[in-house]
Amino acid sequence: MKRIILQQGEEDRIRLGHPWVYDNEVDRIYEGKIAATELVPGDCADIESSRKEYLGRAIVNPHSKIIARIYSPSKEGIDKGFFKRRIREATFRRASFRDLSRETARLVFAEADFLPGLIIDRFVGWPLTEIEAANIERPLSFASAEAALGPPHSWLTVQLLAWGMDCRREMIIDALEEVMTAGYDSPAGIIEKSGAQVRTLEGLPLREGLIKGIFPSGGIVIFENDLPFIVDLPEGQKTGFFLDQRDNRLLAGKYAAMLRTATDETELRVLDACSYTGAFGIHALRAAEKARITMLDTSAAALEGARKNVALNGVADRINTIEADVFDSLRNLERRKEHFDMVILDPPAFAKSRTALGEALRGYKEINLRAIKLVRPGGILITCSCSQALDESRFRRMIAEAAADAERRLIQLDFRCQAQDHPVLTGYDESLYLKCGFYRVV
Repeated sequence: MKRIILQQGEEDRIRLGHPWVYDNEVDRIYEGKIAATELVPGDCADIESSRKEYLGRAIVNPHSKIIARIYSPSKEGIDKGFFKRRIREATFRRASFRDLSRETARLVFAEADFLPGLIIDRFVGWPLTEIEAANIERPLSFASAEAALGPPHSWLTVQLLAWGMDCRREMIIDALEEVMTAGYDSPAGIIEKSGAQVRTLEGLPLREGLIKGIFPSGGIVIFENDLPFIVDLPEGQKTGFFLDQRDNRLLAGKYAAMLRTATDETELRVLDACSYTGAFGIHALRAAEKARITMLDTSAAALEGARKNVALNGVADRINTIEADVFDSLRNLERRKEHFDMVILDPPAFAKSRTALGEALRGYKEINLRAIKLVRPGGILITCSCSQALDESRFRRMIAEAAADAERRLIQLDFRCQAQDHPVLTGYDESLYLKCGFYRVV
């Protein structure tokens, strides 16, 4: 077993819980008591401080800036039994706050579940073709689907983002299938979604596709907060549905209902910018009677998915869609003097790395400034960032600066991060990536 000795002072961050060792933090490498010159990608190594204090065991990749990812504070090895234990433990933690027999959830969140570079999502529902053939009354609910079609099925997506996980791919899939079959059900299909560009930093090719079982043509229908959504796991962005916003979307619906109760207007106007397949907007539509939503996205396919989702939810007569760039469209809406009771901003990550943060902040400020100007006095702005490189403090400051430039004031109603099934590991700030602010605009 090789030993990686850190330079003096570099162990402080790791002692606080950060699981990464960067290549420029390494002082020496030993194999036993003999100096070694090479690390083999995917191998395990022990991490020690400059004073030879043991810090943990890691998987290594000398081709990456992150040369080692710590997976255990003890000297345990990695085999199929290891993966079964870790996946079972992560699933058990989710079962304390999710009903996994009927709810879709992230089962493994990489370093935050002590499986660095491994992400596993489990989707629970029925094939869309079966839903359509059953002709179930809209709005569709989990109970009505189960009554017509019987118990739901499950599908799994797997993302392998680090060399140490990718080289153990078959072992992980076997362990995952055994744990799920023993604890819940045999998955109808397992789909790999290792298409993230971060794999290139590990020296790995991008790879996506069906690993085992089947995935139905036309997609599947899952339920979030008992609202139905169509998901296409092989073709959709990331896994086809952003599970991390689950609780924030539920809260958006509650605020929409509150606005509808408070307003004298016959219609509540909501703008869902960067709507993707409409999950935020649909929560608002279902919660607020007579609300009307404008869904804005650059993708025609995403908007077509949104239209199918609003039909499943029985609110197809209350939306209109705009296929356009969010920057251009917000400016055009402002020029036309449009106003909304609620504006939702959930853009993609503008900052993929810290080097792109300056330009990203300018982009975030621009869309927030335009959005604030579109909100009626007393209305609500819901604004998000999933950029890992943009921390909460800078995000909050950007919002304050956007409000000042718009000559409006904001009252914070709530501030959230990602859902519980995307846990935050103390000392590992990268695991706290999602920011979602709820503000009243005055």
